[in-house]
Amino acid sequence: MEWHACLDEYEKLVIRMSTPRVVIDNAVCPTETLVKVDSARRNGILLDAVQVLTDLNLSIKKAYISSDGQWFMDVFHVTDLNGNKLTDESVISYIEQSLETTYPDRSHGFNGLTALELTGTDRVGLLSEVFAVLADQQCDVVDAKIWTHNGRIASLIYVKDCKSGSPIEDSQQIDRIEARLRNVLKGDNDIRSAKTSVSMAVTHTERRLHQMMFADRDYERKPILQQRADSPVVTVQNWVERGYSVVNIQCKDRTKLLFDVVCTLTDMQYVVFHATINTAGDKAYMEFYIRHTDGTPISSEPERQRVIQCLQAAVERRASEGVRLELCTSDRQGLLADVTRTFRENGLNVTRAEISTTMDMALNIFYVTDAIGNLADPEIIEAVRQKIGLGNLKVKELPFVYHQKAEREEQAVGVGGAVLLSLGSLVRRNLYNLGLINSYS
Repeated sequence: MEWHACLDEYEKLVIRMSTPRVVIDNAVCPTETLVKVDSARRNGILLDAVQVLTDLNLSIKKAYISSDGQWFMDVFHVTDLNGNKLTDESVISYIEQSLETTYPDRSHGFNGLTALELTGTDRVGLLSEVFAVLADQQCDVVDAKIWTHNGRIASLIYVKDCKSGSPIEDSQQIDRIEARLRNVLKGDNDIRSAKTSVSMAVTHTERRLHQMMFADRDYERKPILQQRADSPVVTVQNWVERGYSVVNIQCKDRTKLLFDVVCTLTDMQYVVFHATINTAGDKAYMEFYIRHTDGTPISSEPERQRVIQCLQAAVERRASEGVRLELCTSDRQGLLADVTRTFRENGLNVTRAEISTTMDMALNIFYVTDAIGNLADPEIIEAVRQKIGLGNLKVKELPFVYHQKAEREEQAVGVGGAVLLSLGSLVRRNLYNLGLINSYS
């Protein structure tokens, strides 16, 4: 009996040691909430912590990470998307409960759905063809995320049967869906690299998208468009004395940036032992001290170059260019096929999309450019909105270059006279029609 009691106490100690301890502090910093996590170190613990914060769309302004020995210590400085400290007790309680769980739930409510994974060569109108096939096969799209990068596309689409509302489990129907989608993805010149798969397995959508694009080797492909001025700068050096590889990343700050980087390092079988993350204005500065899971640093120049390429790709995949359009309307069968067909007919290319449904309402986000990846004409966007419904499809975000163009046209009025005045007025009128400025007079 005494030995059994000893075992019980030992098991309790192990549980206490392996369960993360979480402290959320709003008193230390005047502008940010501090989230502190202490735990015994295990594989993937940093990614799990960052995932909990980013899934709540929190902005990580600073972070200090250390996991030497067998202990893991993190401090995150976070705000909401409006730059405010966290004050909602339900959000704070959710963070504490999620981070204190040794293996957090990754299902995100996708149980009972069939997951379709697609990768292939991106082209204008591809999404329109994909959603048309799904509508024809009686698939109801409940949720989806689509990324494009370097001329490649990866999408994870969650569907159910339109008639029964249940997962699609009939093997013959699944075979038909896969065959139709594979033909769409192949197009005329992508016979080898187009891939489709159907799964009932539950996974974290955005991590899976990174894995799919990594497996597709999008990082090795040359960008179709000219390299952007704000492309991430990544350097990798070895600190021989301490046995670390030191990764430095400088890029434009955005939400979920740290998740994208840590996810990629984790899936490439690297462990982050120390890290410092800082942001200033719209810039992010990150430094990671990493080793392989076997404890060794990066050992060759080809490996170093591969890490650089993969991290650049991880940052760029979610940083899509284009006008952000938000569709909010009653959900119905074939809605996505109709909307994306309208985009295609007007020469708009979807560079990224997030599809969701809540209580029979479709809440969809699309980032669009013209057919070759340049800025979409505001008049074309306005025509698309007219066709889909001005109250349903709204412009929520324009690339900064639109505003720069309007300012340049306005400044040129005094030099160029009435012609430039009319051009400047046209640009301002388009911005006004899209709801991005209050007046064009």
